[in-house]
Amino acid sequence: MDLHYTAEKNSLILISLLKAHGIRNIIASPGATNLRLVASLQHDSYFKIYSSVDERSAAYMACGLAAESGEPVMLSCTGATSSRNYMPALTEAYYRKLPILVVTSSQYSEWIGNLKDQVTNRIQLPADIVKKSFQVDEIHCERQEWNAINKINEAILELTRHGGGPAHINLITSYNPDFSITELPYTRVIHRYSHKNELPSLPQGPIGIFVGSHKKFNQQEETSIEAFCKKHHAIVFCDHTSGYYGKYKMNYSLIQLQSGKIKRSLKLLIHLGEISGDMFNISPYAQEVWRVSEDGEIRDPFKKLVNVFEMDETFFFNHYAKEDCTYPIDEYPSYKEEYEAIMQSLPDLPFSNIWMASVTSGKLPEGTVLHLGILTSLRSWNFFKLPQGVTSFSNVGGFGIDGNMSTLIGASWAHPEKLYLGVVGDLSFFYDMNSLGNRHVGKNIRILLVNNGKGCEFTHHMNMGSMLGQEAYPYICAEGHYGKQSPKLVRHYTEDLGVIYLTASSKEEYEKLLPDFLNPSSEKPILLEAFTKDVNENAALKIMSTIKQSNKEQSKEMVKKMVGEEAYGILKKIFKK
Repeated sequence: MDLHYTAEKNSLILISLLKAHGIRNIIASPGATNLRLVASLQHDSYFKIYSSVDERSAAYMACGLAAESGEPVMLSCTGATSSRNYMPALTEAYYRKLPILVVTSSQYSEWIGNLKDQVTNRIQLPADIVKKSFQVDEIHCERQEWNAINKINEAILELTRHGGGPAHINLITSYNPDFSITELPYTRVIHRYSHKNELPSLPQGPIGIFVGSHKKFNQQEETSIEAFCKKHHAIVFCDHTSGYYGKYKMNYSLIQLQSGKIKRSLKLLIHLGEISGDMFNISPYAQEVWRVSEDGEIRDPFKKLVNVFEMDETFFFNHYAKEDCTYPIDEYPSYKEEYEAIMQSLPDLPFSNIWMASVTSGKLPEGTVLHLGILTSLRSWNFFKLPQGVTSFSNVGGFGIDGNMSTLIGASWAHPEKLYLGVVGDLSFFYDMNSLGNRHVGKNIRILLVNNGKGCEFTHHMNMGSMLGQEAYPYICAEGHYGKQSPKLVRHYTEDLGVIYLTASSKEEYEKLLPDFLNPSSEKPILLEAFTKDVNENAALKIMSTIKQSNKEQSKEMVKKMVGEEAYGILKKIFKK
């Protein structure tokens, strides 16, 4: 038989990453389930393979080899009880922090519990035999390939992290008989660095910093970022959850949303923070991503992670601010000009959350703390800059609709002298309305309730719910609850609780009430209920996404208006043929 590498992609990725991370010592035990992996390793002269029939002995041999050589060792076994025999030696390795990568091959996990021979459950492992455990399934699409690459990288990196120790991969096999692959695929390698390591040089090209949800940056952190940006002409892409309010901040949502947006390609994107509420981020245009976080964990929302820096952000940016600049072109002005050009072209918007954000954001008193409900409210306000001295937050950690007002109220207790403004939709408000009954609700609370009578998030043109039309209303959008936009329900509730109630159903009414609503001298908390229509909410988002259309997009829209959506679809199919 002309033996090369197996055609099973998960095994190919594993082998490629073993080589990339310098792991060459393998101790293999016999079996059919790991046949494809072992045969492929055997084919590659890079690896030094040892054989051991008894998995108990194999694992202890790995302990001895790892301790003596100072290098990681990989174990490979088949199904049935073979993996159980590793446990005594892995306990030894765990407490001695020996770098042993355990690769247990397995049949499909669907067989677990279905009386399939030689299939054992390896999902839950004892707490003190490996530091981390991952299952790497078959690969049939790019998403599964990305997941496998991250998991295998993470398992290998864990071998030497925080003093080292064993890690586990349960590798699923399909028993593919194809051994025709002559070259290993290119596989993205992830490296982890601490302040003790020699850090890599910055790549040559434009650099951006993307900040997800983040605690407010202190002065030292902000100064280090600004020194870095000044030296390397970098831009800080943010939304209203970033906690960054420095000189190089760019609210990118509005630019990225445009159908005619300029697709600039960043050489490097530096990723800070946690989950982002920005639904329109720049990930497709970054060639590689470096993540900086003290937890050192593999977090890869952009699917292009190559380096993780387990260190505080100040150390990272101070280090690289000393490095020579490799890209002397300052692109921040062009991004700023593009944003300003879009804002100057802002057309008339219907009465909606977006319109309210456009007229309110710039009028917030200095020191205001803004809390935004997830999705519609956060997205709407992300399009617009906030005045200097205004800070903003959103519950994007769990990303649920519950608890927005409770969080706002709790935050307001920390600084009673500041104005705390919450912007919530009707479903979110009624979900959390009991919080207004708390006797500690202060006079510094302002709540903008945008009541459109349903979860209109599921009806806009970028959500799949829009395909269902009105079929989405009763259950997906939860239309018809909470008084069906009753003009009395919230009024009676809030006034009985001692909250000043205001209401608006038009732009004119809203603008007339806005000065009183934002007045920090009020002796009571204030709630402004704005009644909008989902068609206007959706129209406003559509308008915002097409302010700057390309010539191609403009032509499409012109043809659609001339012939209609249905005829346009038919013409499109004809021309494709």
